[in-house]
Amino acid sequence: MSVDSSNKALRTMATATCLVALLPIGLGALVTTLKAGMAFADWPSSDGQNMLLYPWLNDFRTHPDKFVEHGHRLAGVVIGITAIALAVQSWSYRGWIRRYGLLLLLAVILQGLLGGARVLFDAGTLAMTHSITGALFFSACVVFRMLLSPRAAVWNRITEDRLSAAGVAIATVLPLVVLAQYFLGGMLRHLHMFRNEHILGAIVTLICCCWAGVSLLRAANPALRRCGIAVVSAVALQFALGLGALTTRFGFQKLGYVSVSGSLEQAIFCSLHTVVGILLVAATTSTAVWTIVLLRQGLISAAALSQNPGSVQGGVA
Repeated sequence: MSVDSSNKALRTMATATCLVALLPIGLGALVTTLKAGMAFADWPSSDGQNMLLYPWLNDFRTHPDKFVEHGHRLAGVVIGITAIALAVQSWSYRGWIRRYGLLLLLAVILQGLLGGARVLFDAGTLAMTHSITGALFFSACVVFRMLLSPRAAVWNRITEDRLSAAGVAIATVLPLVVLAQYFLGGMLRHLHMFRNEHILGAIVTLICCCWAGVSLLRAANPALRRCGIAVVSAVALQFALGLGALTTRFGFQKLGYVSVSGSLEQAIFCSLHTVVGILLVAATTSTAVWTIVLLRQGLISAAALSQNPGSVQGGVA
């Protein structure tokens, strides 16, 4: 499932798509934090004007909510153009690469329509769904770039015999755990529900990610080890940001800290908490995909699945 290492153009465009996708994600998180989702009551126009011709910069001082929301819309246009370019480039390939490029383009279109529906129907549930599908889209972009790596041709020939059956199981189901927690976070941010459940879910997610991370860091396959580093790093940062987000939003009476709605620290912590949550979804999804690839190719040995460590066979350690 790899591309010839001499072809850099497709990998460069896939990398650019991942980076550009962070623009609407970051601005979307800020839109929710600042409660600017309904700064405009119309879509795809903005206050009745063409989206691309709207005097966006004029709102920087006078209407910051409109500035952020319209910035999110423009970022959506940019990722749409980037996805078109990626799909065009992917079309020159056959098989899964062509289909994957088209799938990402379709996902961007659907994501834009969902964002528009959120405005037209003024529905918090659609806003939450828009956030979840945004996380899934970014994860799909990261997985695509991972599979295009020239090193993937080497990594997917390495027999994995250090990952136990439990490690394989937790690596495979971990995205579901993280997505469930992301859902609870969305319910809290958008619908003001499940605060205690989200806090409990954070502890469960931290335990599962650390368990998976420790297993992955001992893996023979370099791709799995890198996934382990990404998962552990993301969940540690996410947990710290979660503490900051809870404190700045709900206050901390024992320390005498009173939350101030719309404060700078609240905007920073809550928005970054959402963005890093999406990075965690992408990291765990990449882990699950790579584990499944190794399983399908028979590269996770029987010794590993029976939890008996052995030596690396048929590949490079």
